[in-house]
Amino acid sequence: MGRRTLLALLLILALTGVHDVLAQRGPIPIGLSAPLTGPAAPDGLSVRQAVEVGVKQINAAGGVLDRQIQLVVYDDQAAPPQGVAVAQRLIERDRVVAAVGGSYSGATRGAAPIFQQNRVPFVVAYAVHPDITKAGPYVFRVGFLGPVEGAGAAEAARLYFNAQRVAMMTMDNDFGRALAQGFRERGAKIGLNIVGEVIYPLGEKDMAPHVTRVRGMNPDLVFVSGYFNEAALIVRAIRQLGVRAQILGEEGFDSPKFLELAGPAAEGVAIVTNLNRDDPRAVVQAFLRDYRAAYKMEADMVGASAYDALRIIVDGLRRAGTTDPAKLRDAIAATRNFNGVTGVLSFTASRETIKPIQVQMVKGGQFRYFGVITDPEIITPP
Repeated sequence: MGRRTLLALLLILALTGVHDVLAQRGPIPIGLSAPLTGPAAPDGLSVRQAVEVGVKQINAAGGVLDRQIQLVVYDDQAAPPQGVAVAQRLIERDRVVAAVGGSYSGATRGAAPIFQQNRVPFVVAYAVHPDITKAGPYVFRVGFLGPVEGAGAAEAARLYFNAQRVAMMTMDNDFGRALAQGFRERGAKIGLNIVGEVIYPLGEKDMAPHVTRVRGMNPDLVFVSGYFNEAALIVRAIRQLGVRAQILGEEGFDSPKFLELAGPAAEGVAIVTNLNRDDPRAVVQAFLRDYRAAYKMEADMVGASAYDALRIIVDGLRRAGTTDPAKLRDAIAATRNFNGVTGVLSFTASRETIKPIQVQMVKGGQFRYFGVITDPEIITPP
C-alpha cells in the first residue's frame, strides 16, 4: 500500500467516524403516519397537531438522551397501500428509531408487519383491530382493542342507562365489526336484551332507511359504531325520525367535527372513549391547555392517543439509555403505570393497553365526564 493510498484510507475512516459521531449526536428521528388527506383528514390533523405539541414540549425540556426529537410525518390517507408505503419510507429513507401509528385500522394493519419485519418499534395510537399487534413484538397499542371497547359500551348500557331493549347500528368495516363483536359478547354475558342489529356501509350518506329499521325495533338504547361523519348523520336521523332512545356511541364520535356536524342533535349523546377531558391530573389539563393555545381548537381522542404514543416512545428511550431498537423495544414493553393523557396505562404481555374506559356525554355542546368502566374483567385484553 502506497503512502498516498494509506493517507486516503485514513481520511475516509476519519470522515466516516465524524459522520457517525454527528449522526449519534444529531436529532433522533421519530416517524408519524396519519391520514392528512381524504375523508379522515380532520382526524389526521388532530393527530399531527397533538404530536407536534408533544415534540415541542420534549425539545423545550432538553430533548431525550441529550438530543432533540425530529418528527418525520407522512400522509397514509387511511388506506392500506399508503400505510405500507409510508412505513417503508420511514424505515428505509428516514431511518426512524420508532414510529407513532396515527391512522385507522386499515392503514395500520398494512404498516404493522413492515415495522415488525425491520424490528423498528411501532406504537399505535388508536386503531382498534385485533390483528395489528399480532404482527409481532415490536408493535404496541395505546388505545383500546376493539372488542374491549365494545364490551365497555355494553357494560355502560347496563350500568349507566339500565337498558332493557338494545338495538345496534354497526358500520361494516374493521372498526365497526370489532366493536360490535365485543358489545355482543359482553351483552350476552350480562343478559343485555339486544333486539336487533342494522349494518350499514362505510361512507353511507342516507341514514334514514337504516334508522327507520331501528325505530321498528322499539329500543330504549341504540349502540352506534361509526366515524364522525357517519355518527353525525345517524344522530341527526334518529332525532328527525322521532326515535327517543338513548344514543350510545364510541371513540369514532370523539371529535370536534362530530359536534359541528351533528349540531343540537348531539346533545345528550353518550360515548365510550379514551379521553376524559375533566380528568384533574396535571398531564391532562396541560395537554388540553397547550393544544388549545397552539391551534385555537379543542383536542380530541385521536390527538390525545397519538400524544401518549409519542411520550411512551420517548419514555422508552430515556429508560433504555440508547436508540438501539431491541433495547428500546424492551423498554417500551416494560411500560407500567404510565401517566398518560388517556389514562394511567400499562402494557400486557401481548402489548395491548390496560386502562379505564371513559364514558362521556355531550352537554352544552361539549364532551363531559359521565362515568368510567374500571372492571378488570372488561378492561383487560384477552
